[in-house]
Amino acid sequence: MKLLISESEIKKRVKVLANKINEDYKGKIPIFIGILNGCYVFMADLLREIELDVEVDFVKIRSYEGDSSTGTIKFRKDISADINGRDIIIVEDIIDSGFTINFLVNRLRNSGPKSVAVATALFKNEVAKLDFDVDYVGFEIPPEFVVGYGLDYNEKYRHLKDVMVMEPEDIK
Repeated sequence: MKLLISESEIKKRVKVLANKINEDYKGKIPIFIGILNGCYVFMADLLREIELDVEVDFVKIRSYEGDSSTGTIKFRKDISADINGRDIIIVEDIIDSGFTINFLVNRLRNSGPKSVAVATALFKNEVAKLDFDVDYVGFEIPPEFVVGYGLDYNEKYRHLKDVMVMEPEDIK
């Protein structure tokens, strides 16, 4: 594997994103909705830098197996919060094709929130097909398969502190 984004770069960028969210939501109490499993590291780091009162909830959606999308969304866990009239910030580890995040944004918008924003650690802008603009982007990255900082390959490598590109020989 080769290094794409170091732990120190990630920490600096997370602070920048948190400062922008603090500014944009001053006086509000947003609900951060994380997409499990991958978001947990980014979301924890981001929330530790947030200076607002917030609520937290999670969804668990599966659309990948190994290194490729299945093309099907499977809900494993839905939100429990009432989002009607609330400001929502969806937290995602990576936006790749855009399939999962498009589905979730549209689904949540149909539940009557005041606003829906998206924060992602990584964004593959070259390949993502989105129905909306991403509000908070950690890093735009090339369309390579990455692991670390919560991202996995068959549930491995989430624990890595850096974002690493998997080489073809690493994918088994």
